[in-house]
Amino acid sequence: MAQAALTIDGLGVDFEGFKAVNGVSLIIEEGELRVLLGANGAGKTTLMDLISGKTKSTEGRVFLHDTNITNWEEHRIARAGIGRKFQIPSVFKELTVRRNLEVASCKNPGVFANLGFGFPAKAKVDEVLELIGLADEANRVAAYLSHGQTQWLELGLLITQDPKIILLDEPTAGMTQAETHKTSLIVNNLRGRHTIIVVEHDMAFVREIAERITVLHLGQVLAEGSVTDIETNPKVKEAYLGSKGIS
Repeated sequence: MAQAALTIDGLGVDFEGFKAVNGVSLIIEEGELRVLLGANGAGKTTLMDLISGKTKSTEGRVFLHDTNITNWEEHRIARAGIGRKFQIPSVFKELTVRRNLEVASCKNPGVFANLGFGFPAKAKVDEVLELIGLADEANRVAAYLSHGQTQWLELGLLITQDPKIILLDEPTAGMTQAETHKTSLIVNNLRGRHTIIVVEHDMAFVREIAERITVLHLGQVLAEGSVTDIETNPKVKEAYLGSKGIS
């Protein structure tokens, strides 16, 4: 039986009377890839904020495995093993792709690390370069990467820190169709290595990666299930998908 990596129990936040997230309960299993869908204002990003500690909840609890991490500080949640990639990448533009990954994965940011003694084994960085599809760009300065490549590099920076859970907030925003497809291949390659939660609007991308989908509406869970379950759910059609389905 699969273990729960993340348990969300009746989680909510009240902003002066407005419940942006209202009593959400989810169980994300170890190694699962879960997609969060919903219209703008449905509470998807706020839910990610609550999980990562950026926003403090006013009700409910969050468990990372068996540890109650509810309302911990953001840096403490990150250290516990929850990594988050935002829409706007924050890479070291003046460094090469490889050096970016070396710096991000350095466990010891002290003086020895700065002198070059703390960097990880080359094999580890090479593995991440392959995973994110940037092996051929390893020696390129990050400032000269395309938008999609920059997004993949930031995902690589997250992977090198080996988080137990990865939160991806609209990872294909602004990408070309080809970049979006390549992102789906990268995310699918991470499946099972990490537990992944993805907030996304691009339905073609969702179809390529989705195992299980949770639909949020007005801060609450509206539906949950496979792509087929969600596409045929009349409540989801009315609130979000309309007649177009996930295509």
